[in-house]
Amino acid sequence: MHASAIRIDTPSAVIIAAVLALLCVVAVPWAWDRWRRRVLGRTSTTVLAVIAVVGASGLGVNAAGSFYPTLGSLLGTSPNPAEGTVADAGPDGRDLGRTLATASERSANGKGSLLHLTVTGHRTAITRDVDVYLPAGYTAPEWAGFRFPVLEWIPHFPGEPRQVATLYGLPDLLDKQIASHRLPPVVVIIPDPNGEPRLTHDSECVDAVGGPANDTFLSADLRRWALDSLHVRADRQGWAVAGWSSGGYCALNLAARHPQWFSAAASMSGYDITPDDVETGNLFHGRADVQHANDVSASLREHPSPVRLLVTADGAAGDERAALDRLHAAAAPPTELTTWLLTPAGHNLAAVREELPAVLDWLDSQLGNPVPLGTVPPQQITTVGAWPLPDVGTPGSLRGIDTTL
Repeated sequence: MHASAIRIDTPSAVIIAAVLALLCVVAVPWAWDRWRRRVLGRTSTTVLAVIAVVGASGLGVNAAGSFYPTLGSLLGTSPNPAEGTVADAGPDGRDLGRTLATASERSANGKGSLLHLTVTGHRTAITRDVDVYLPAGYTAPEWAGFRFPVLEWIPHFPGEPRQVATLYGLPDLLDKQIASHRLPPVVVIIPDPNGEPRLTHDSECVDAVGGPANDTFLSADLRRWALDSLHVRADRQGWAVAGWSSGGYCALNLAARHPQWFSAAASMSGYDITPDDVETGNLFHGRADVQHANDVSASLREHPSPVRLLVTADGAAGDERAALDRLHAAAAPPTELTTWLLTPAGHNLAAVREELPAVLDWLDSQLGNPVPLGTVPPQQITTVGAWPLPDVGTPGSLRGIDTTL
């Protein structure tokens, strides 16, 4: 059995761990005077009891927050990155044409298609798993001459593209929203923001100093691939980005740093600055300028641009509410900031699934419709310049006002 098949977020897993921890604790006083080598025996059982209690507590917190659903997600292994998709389009989507037959069959039943592929960045040479949702109608003859708007969805840490389908249920929800005309037919690109291994490897979607150029991959590389491979709009008004938790920060940061490419972003229970913890590691290596350039509130204050942002926070989450306060203080026209303070529900996937329909409703008002090839409605033409980004020293990473794809 592969680690990815072992669930660690279920009540039974927590109960088993709690019982084992209790037995280990009881064993300490029971065996205290029974050991022949008392120092070794007492030390071993005490350490084992502590480990068991910490492990059981960790599983309890994990189950409450739905952070790591399986042992595989905790360890960073993924035997089937295409889980939840209906076809595999291969490296850089080379087999995309073959998969369109499946998409057409599903489209006849009013269903979109989630495809799996890998993308190797033109600038960064980073290769990551990517899922792509094609809406029902994407392959229909009447839409052949149209370009579709794009929503880039960033999975949370330690998530990956397949979890957006299997845990969020996003493709089914997109089908419903589009069918009920509560969302335009939209292409959704779901990249892996971190790569493997995932444990202690939270990239926060930034171009790390001397490290992977994650931001460049998620912005410039994915955009170039999509424009070359899919029928999608090239104007900034046709592109939005969204995510939950760390994916929410990624969405805000990408839009704030690259207003020339994104017109809207939605952050569900995200934040505005990168955390400083063991999972994130040292992303900036003492470069205060790079750290400052990845502070969303600072970017909005110092480089105001016509981006429309939705930021939500759980009413009981002090850190999320503090981020809202900082963003409110920083945002000024032409930036449009919408904030929702939600009923306390916890930082978990159940809360995400509850909130997601309303977030898609908001995105409906931000994303434009498909447009005929080669045209953009005049009222949607807005040219926004890039602001100068610091050089992180990684080959291929965006720097200065470079907007080359």
